Amino acid sequence: MNIAIIGYGGVGKALVRLLNMQEEVLAKDHLHIQVPYIVDYYGGIYQEEGIDLQELAAFTEKEKDITKFTGGSADITVDHIASDKTVDLAVIMTPTNKETGQPGADYVRKLLTAGKHVVISDKGPIMLYYDELYHLAREHGVQLGIGCTTGGALPSVNGGLMDLAGGEITSIEGVLNGTTNFILKFMEEKGCEYAEALKEAQDCGIAETNPTLDVEGWDTAGKLLILTNVLMQEKKTLDDIQVEGITHLTAAEVAQAASENCKYKLVGKTLRKEDGQLSMTVKLEKLSQDQLLYSVEGKNKAVRYCCDTLGELVIIGGASGVIPAAASILRDMVNIHRGYQFVK
Repeated sequence: MNIAIIGYGGVGKALVRLLNMQEEVLAKDHLHIQVPYIVDYYGGIYQEEGIDLQELAAFTEKEKDITKFTGGSADITVDHIASDKTVDLAVIMTPTNKETGQPGADYVRKLLTAGKHVVISDKGPIMLYYDELYHLAREHGVQLGIGCTTGGALPSVNGGLMDLAGGEITSIEGVLNGTTNFILKFMEEKGCEYAEALKEAQDCGIAETNPTLDVEGWDTAGKLLILTNVLMQEKKTLDDIQVEGITHLTAAEVAQAASENCKYKLVGKTLRKEDGQLSMTVKLEKLSQDQLLYSVEGKNKAVRYCCDTLGELVIIGGASGVIPAAASILRDMVNIHRGYQFVK
């Protein structure tokens, strides 16, 4: 399989390392991956016989500009990938823009139209244009893998698509952000205020320098939106979700919850009401020990589906970090190689 990588930040670098690490495992699946193209902010690299990924990983430990690597040029773009008939699949790892979905949205459109399978980690295009992109992939007979957009290593969207097929999902509920879950756990254990727990998360590399998307609930909202539109076949937007984060929570409130044998979790929830309308919320909830999401600790995540015919399905776990995120991208690539159809 010839693949192109678009976006060479932390997850892109992790994917390159992972392709090296898992070469023997992939061979057992009769999957041999070559990467002739890598494109990022600076330009790109093209090597017809495939880039030496081990050499590239060593090079980019010291140098950010990939155009200085063998085969590099500022003139290599996504257009070259789209027009190259030898490329089977493109991985898109552009930064998320929840307002426009760009530049990832245009890249997905271009590559699907060119007959390339696409696996994407960028939530923006999927939040805003999933229905359009699904039908574009279907029109051109290719697959669109989005597993990384809804919890990284947690197989939340894939589990819903595969294991609840044939049923109607009536509700989705999840702890979908590992950063906020880590912060809440730290507040419980240390009895500290939010600001101290956030600093710890940042010092550990779990929270970003600007943690707004995580701590104000927008990352959870984006993931909930994707799960709702994909699995419940809706066309909702972020404006349909009532969103609040964790920044107002105090140590006293956490201590009071603990005295009641409860814990706070940031929960994203979609519920189909009796009148058929959907209620969509992201907010702190005080959970008791008998509630399933109570036991989701630290950086772990979880999603709970209720289905009319199959009952409840709960998926818990999913490591956080760039390697697990890259692994979720590789998972979709392997499933496409195996013939699994995300788009039917």
